[in-house]
Amino acid sequence: MNNMSDIPRQYLDEVFRGFRGHKRLADDAIAQLTDEQFFAAPDPEDNSVAVIVKHVAGNLRSRFTDFLISDGEKPDRDRDQEFAITDETSRAHLLAWWEQQWQLLFDTLNGLEPEDLERTITIRAQPHTVLQALQRSLAHQAYHAGQIVWLSKHWKSAGWKTLSIPKGQSAQVNAKMIEKYKAQS
Repeated sequence: MNNMSDIPRQYLDEVFRGFRGHKRLADDAIAQLTDEQFFAAPDPEDNSVAVIVKHVAGNLRSRFTDFLISDGEKPDRDRDQEFAITDETSRAHLLAWWEQQWQLLFDTLNGLEPEDLERTITIRAQPHTVLQALQRSLAHQAYHAGQIVWLSKHWKSAGWKTLSIPKGQSAQVNAKMIEKYKAQS
């Protein structure tokens, strides 16, 4: 049985695992796209994967730079520009920015201690506990990872390589999992 005093550490481990999982899903979806698909939007009012990547990176930079000591909405952030792609914008540049900001998040998480979860920080001057801010960001990343996966699947169509259980194979996967865990018991 787990010690209740371990719950804050377990939470930090779990939130790290959650962020890493959302990033992995997005990365695996992005890797399947051509440059044309990466920059394409289904409709003029929709975002491309490139725009979502740029926005997520900007959000991570703003939220996790000086996480415990400054407002999560940095004064130099231009959120509206995160949704603009110019002819000079390259996939390589966006993905380098994406990687840099995810690393900032992971470094920040690795620097947190269980007692930090109850500290108060601000986002747009609104107070949040660190735990609330992490949950808010985790939900935000899940939302955008889902968009990236959906758009990538849309663009790849029949060429999509599934990132989860393939259609029609749930029973087989479940049977394998049951056998695996029975063998470990």
